[in-house]
Amino acid sequence: MKYINKKTKILLIILISIIAIAVGYYTYKNEKESQNFIEQQNLEIEENKQEESSKETEKIIVHVSGAVQNEGVIELEENSRIADAIEKAGGFREDAYTKDVNLAYKLEDGMKIYIPTMEEKENEKTNVIVESNIETENNNSSYSNASDGKNTNSKVNINTASKEELDTLPGIGPSTAEKIINYRKENGKFKSIEGIKDVSGIGDSKYENIKDMIEI
Repeated sequence: MKYINKKTKILLIILISIIAIAVGYYTYKNEKESQNFIEQQNLEIEENKQEESSKETEKIIVHVSGAVQNEGVIELEENSRIADAIEKAGGFREDAYTKDVNLAYKLEDGMKIYIPTMEEKENEKTNVIVESNIETENNNSSYSNASDGKNTNSKVNINTASKEELDTLPGIGPSTAEKIINYRKENGKFKSIEGIKDVSGIGDSKYENIKDMIEI
């Protein structure tokens, strides 16, 4: 009887050992599979992040000036429109001439948007302009090179001309003439005729219209 009991104990020990080994192997296998699954999930998450990062919209920089609340350089997402630029600049001022503003115009990096005032529109017949680094455009066409009927027989010295004399230049109304005079007071005399483009509201297109009529 003692022999049988001893044999039974040995069998039980062997059985328990087998069960323990099986349970241990099963647990190890599950933990390994779980770890592999977590690693795979983390890998997919990282890949998704990298893919999303590569698809992030690029930024563009544009300059908004004229009759807006906050003139200056602003950053926008690629494929933004004039509407987005105006909104980022705080919106139109009360005196802004908005009738010709094409809010759906798609912008590119480096462009300048100038919004004229109602006074400028009335006095200068100025269009809303959008200037790029290469050319000047507006929502309809570039400025016309034709004179608007003002006297252009003699050259105007932009360093000494009065407001009235500056007003004789095509496309330069009283408001812009005042800006030229204020610019001279704040920055000194122009070093070249091209320097007049530093005055707010005078871009490449307007400069092309007056460059043969001005001197320093």
